[in-house]
Amino acid sequence: MFVAPADPTPTDLVIAPVTTKGDRTAFVHLPYRLHAADPNWVPPLRMEAMELVTPGKNPFFDHADVQHFLARRDGAVVGRISAHIDHLAIAQPLAQGMGPGCGNWGMLEATDAAVAAALIARAEQWLRDKGMDRVLAPLSMSIWEEPGQLVQGFDHPPTVMMGHQPEHYRDWIEAVGGYETAKMLYTYELDITKEFPPLIQRIVASGEKNARIRVRNVDRSKFDQEARLILDILNDAWSDNWGFVPFTEREIAYAGKKFKPIVREDLIMVAEYDGEPVAFMMTLPDLNEVLAPMRGSLFPFHWIKLLAWLRKPQVRTMRVPLMGVRKHLQSSRLASQLAFMMIEFIRRNAVSRYGASRGEIGWILEDNQGMVAIADAIDSHVNRAYRIYQKTL
Repeated sequence: MFVAPADPTPTDLVIAPVTTKGDRTAFVHLPYRLHAADPNWVPPLRMEAMELVTPGKNPFFDHADVQHFLARRDGAVVGRISAHIDHLAIAQPLAQGMGPGCGNWGMLEATDAAVAAALIARAEQWLRDKGMDRVLAPLSMSIWEEPGQLVQGFDHPPTVMMGHQPEHYRDWIEAVGGYETAKMLYTYELDITKEFPPLIQRIVASGEKNARIRVRNVDRSKFDQEARLILDILNDAWSDNWGFVPFTEREIAYAGKKFKPIVREDLIMVAEYDGEPVAFMMTLPDLNEVLAPMRGSLFPFHWIKLLAWLRKPQVRTMRVPLMGVRKHLQSSRLASQLAFMMIEFIRRNAVSRYGASRGEIGWILEDNQGMVAIADAIDSHVNRAYRIYQKTL
C-alpha cells in the first residue's frame, strides 16, 4: 500500500492550482522576472507563451489532462509547475518510454530549492491522484515542445524551439530524491561554411547522378499539403523511437500555422525515391537571434523589425529540428545517402542565400545510432545536452 510522504511544503508557502485568467498571466510572466539577468535566456513572445498554456488554443489540451500550479510566499509568486497526463503518450508501448501509468511535469520555475521541491511534490501528488505510478520529466508540455533539463551548454543561448534553464535547476531536481536519468537528448553544432569530408561529398555526388532519386524543395503554395506530407513521414519514421507521441490533425494544422512565417522553401527538403516521398529535412533560420533583444514583446516598434527580418532573414545559425526517413528504408545505405544529400543541399542554400555560418542539428536521442553516425560523419559536435528524468511514484 502506498503511503504518501510527509508534506515538504514550507509553512510560509502556498501552492494552488491555476484557475483564473490572472493566475495564468502570473504563471506565464514569472520566468521573465526570474531570468531577466541571464544573457543566454531568450524570452519567448508573451502572446505565444500564453497560447501554449491556454486550453482551446494549444491542441495539446485536446488529448491531455493538464493542471498548472503557482507557488506564492506572502502573496508574491515564487514558483510554478505544470502536471499533465498525455493520453496519446500513455497509449504507446511501455518499452518506448511513455506507456500506461506514465505522467509528466514540466515548466518548472522557482526562486529557491525549497520552492522547487514543494512544486515537484505537488505535481507528483496530482499525478498519483490521477492513477499514475511513474513520471518522466521535465516535459514542457509535449515531448515535441521543450523536453528535458539543460545539463550542458549553459554558456550560449538556445536556438529556436529549444529550452534553456539555469544550471541550479538540475541540482534542485536531483536533490528531491528518486529521480534518475531516463534519456539524454543532444544537439550538435557545426561550421557550415566548410565543405563536408570527401567521403560525404562522393556520397552526395553519387546520389545526384541517380535518376531514381529526387531531392526537392517544398512548395510553399501548397503549404497545407506539404505540411501533412512531412508530418506523415515523421509519424512513420519516428514511430518506434523512445518517447514518440503521434501528431493529431489539429496539431498538424497548429504546427503549420506556427511555422509558416519562418518556413523557406529552399530550407526544407523532401527526398523522393522512384517518385515516392520517403524522407524529409526541416531547417529553420534561428528566430531567437531576432527575438532575444525584444524581451518577449513586439511593442512598441519590435514588430517592424520582426516583419523586416521575416521578409529576408539573415542569420548566423540554422537549426534542423526535424528529419526522418520512412521506416522501411531505415538502416539502409539509401537512407544515409538521402540524409547527406538533404543536409548538403540545405547547407549550400543556408550559406549562399541567408548568410549563415553555423548549423545546429537536434535534438537527437543519445542511442539513435543512425543520427549520431550522421552527425559524426559531417564533423559536428555536441553543444547542448538535456536530461529527461524518471521516477517511480
